[in-house]
Amino acid sequence: MSKDYNKELLNFLEKSPTAFHGVQNICFTLEDKGYQKLEEGEKWKLEPQKGYFVTRNDSSVIAFKIPKKSFGGYQIVASHSDSPCFKIKEKPELLRGKRYTSLNVEGYGGMLMAPWFDRPLSVAGRIMVKDGNKIRSLLVNIEEDLLMIPNLAIHMNREANNGYAYNVQKDLIPLMGDGSQEGKLMERVAKKAGVEAENILGKDLFVYNRQPGTVWGLEKEYIGAPRIDNLMCAYGSLQGFLQGRGKENVNVYCVFDNEEVGSQTKQGAGSSFLEDVLCRINLSLGREKEEYFTALANSFMVSADNAHGVHPNIPEKSDEVNRVYMNEGIVIKHSANQKYTTDGVSRGIFVDICKKAGVPVQDFVNPSNVVGGSTLGNIANTKTSVNTVDIGLAQLAMHSPYECAGAKDIEYMIKGMKAFFSTTIRTIGSGSYEL
Repeated sequence: MSKDYNKELLNFLEKSPTAFHGVQNICFTLEDKGYQKLEEGEKWKLEPQKGYFVTRNDSSVIAFKIPKKSFGGYQIVASHSDSPCFKIKEKPELLRGKRYTSLNVEGYGGMLMAPWFDRPLSVAGRIMVKDGNKIRSLLVNIEEDLLMIPNLAIHMNREANNGYAYNVQKDLIPLMGDGSQEGKLMERVAKKAGVEAENILGKDLFVYNRQPGTVWGLEKEYIGAPRIDNLMCAYGSLQGFLQGRGKENVNVYCVFDNEEVGSQTKQGAGSSFLEDVLCRINLSLGREKEEYFTALANSFMVSADNAHGVHPNIPEKSDEVNRVYMNEGIVIKHSANQKYTTDGVSRGIFVDICKKAGVPVQDFVNPSNVVGGSTLGNIANTKTSVNTVDIGLAQLAMHSPYECAGAKDIEYMIKGMKAFFSTTIRTIGSGSYEL
């Protein structure tokens, strides 16, 4: 079973070079399963026992399933669609000494820069196209080896292996072609999209790694691929959402953009997107405003974003005892300073669900002298305050253009999310809960 899931996961990753493509592929799956697309700018007419989804900015999506009877709360899983990479600037091309045509890029998110060198790269993203009196959005992916960022030879930098401070504007500019290719990028983008270059009014284009994903290791223990963080969680929670059989709460599946740059955008976890959708579900079903607040009090969220596994070469970067490993189950993440939202309540509820499903769990805490990253859970909680647990899957090489994770773990995530979406969680007062 794990091998089938890994094959599907790697196929999903390959088809999702940007957040726009990832959300598009999620929407294709939802539509295939009978979910109806809604528009934020139109009135919603929701019906019991039906599934719906809505997108924002083409890079975030929220799907939900209405139960048969009046619901008690919302059960939410949230992950993110974006990954660190290079974004192409508005004027994209640089002519170098009339001999080379390069792309002018800037870094998006906290990336590991060194692994971007000497790899086949390409361009994908979104363009806005003039079409008569309309401006429409089109996704584009130039599916060919278009670019490379060449390293400087060791002969010209003898200190290269002793550490180097990379300058994005100087060292990490992708080479596209010789001097005759100046001005040709947008022509190629337009051709791929089937439009005229002069009709492209705006763009959000990114550089991505073209290397395909693989299952590797002596016993095929690991997977390697671009964008494992965090499309692995987005894919796993989607499968769990579709397989879940909850009957008393509204199951909600969320994928937000821009987590890697702080989530403070109109389509990020810090926006009103989730709050708007949950409130509209309540109103569209004819419920009173107070019922919305009682539903929130009975709701639970899983913030799903991958975690740092113990590095085989540098294990001292992990906590002495709270250590997590690939292929050993779902990771529950903890932080005293609330970089992660997990507390005793949310861990207890989630662990009970996983135990019943036969899904192993492990706990991650940063060493006390290390300030770790954060996830979207605590940011989303500023808008929709519900009990939340931060989870993920252990991986290595996070924020590299080619990452590593465990081959068994996607199945653990799917089983865990299926169990979560099949369990009714009720608050019964005085800090007590019923599952």
